[in-house]
Amino acid sequence: MKFALVLPLLTLVLAAPAQEPKPLRAGIIGLDTSHVVAFAGTLNNGPQNPEDKAKVASVKVVVAYPQGSKDIEGSTKRVPEYTAKVKAMGVEIVDSIPELLKRVDVVLLESNDGRVHWEQIQPVLAARKPVFIDKPIAGDLADTLRILEAAKKAKVPLFCASSLRYGKTTQAVRNGAIGQVKHAETFSPAELEPHHVDLYWYGVHGCESLFTVMGPGCKSVRRGTTADGKIEVTGTWEDGRTGIFREANETDRKGYGGKAVGEKGESSVGSYDGYDPLVIAIVQMFRDGIVPVSGEETLELYTFMAAADESKRRGGAEVTLKEVLNQARAEVAAKP
Repeated sequence: MKFALVLPLLTLVLAAPAQEPKPLRAGIIGLDTSHVVAFAGTLNNGPQNPEDKAKVASVKVVVAYPQGSKDIEGSTKRVPEYTAKVKAMGVEIVDSIPELLKRVDVVLLESNDGRVHWEQIQPVLAARKPVFIDKPIAGDLADTLRILEAAKKAKVPLFCASSLRYGKTTQAVRNGAIGQVKHAETFSPAELEPHHVDLYWYGVHGCESLFTVMGPGCKSVRRGTTADGKIEVTGTWEDGRTGIFREANETDRKGYGGKAVGEKGESSVGSYDGYDPLVIAIVQMFRDGIVPVSGEETLELYTFMAAADESKRRGGAEVTLKEVLNQARAEVAAKP
C-alpha cells in the first residue's frame, strides 16, 4: 500500500518544471557607449544563441539614466542615438540616478568615461544594488581603489570586466586547457584619451585578455614601443613568468588576439567573441551574488596599466606594481 502511494508522488516530482529564477529589474547608468544597446538587446530581446535564453531570461532592462561623460565629445554625442535605441526596447528614461534606483533591483554602470564612475557608484552602493561596472572601472588608479574598497565595505556584489575576458579560447586557457601559462602575448587596439591612464581607455581589452590567462601575481612592468612604433608593455610575474601586451596594427596584429604558451602546449587567446558571454556572467552574479572576477584581480590589472604609464614617464624604466599602488593608496588616504 505504501509503495503504491509513493509512485504517484514521485511522478509528480519528476514532472514538475524547474523553478524559474526570480525576475530582476535592471537599470542602466550612462547611455554614451554602444555597449548599452548590445546589453539591453541581449536582456530584453534575447541572446544571439537561442540555447542561451534561459541564462539571461530573468533580467530585463526597465529604466536608464542617460548622462555618462560630461566633456568627452566622442561619448556625449552618442547619447541621443543610444537613448532612442534603448527606448525602442521598452526602456524608460529618467533624469537622475536616485530616481533610477527606486525602480530597479540591479545596475549596469555603463558610462564610457571612467572618471564619473566614483561619483555615480556611491548612491548605487548606498542603495545596496548589485552592480556591473563597464570598462574602464575608473579614470585613474586612485578612483579604482576608492570604488573597490567602497564595494567591499558595503558588501555589495560588484565586478568590472571587458568582454575580451570571455573569449572562448581565453576562457579555455584560464580553465587549464594548456596547464599553467608560462608566457603570453596579447594585442588589441589602444586608442588614448587624455583624461585617463593611457591603457584604461581601450588597451584594457588586450590587457584583460593577458591577465585572464596569466592570472594575478605580476611584480613589475616595463613599457616601450614595437618596431612599428606601437605601445608594448612587458610584465614580469613573481614566479618569473612573463606577459606582453602590444597595441594592434593593420598587418600582423590586426584587431584582437594573441598566444599563450603553457605546460601542455600552446593556444591562441585574446579573441573577441561577442558580448553575450559577458552578459551571461553579469546575470549569474545578479542571481547568486558571487563575483566572477575578484576585486584583487581587477585591482592588479588596473595597477599594471597605471605602472605602464609610470614606466613611460621614466623613459621605459622597470616599475613595480607595489610602488604605484602605494602611491595611489597615499592619494586616497589624503583625499578619501
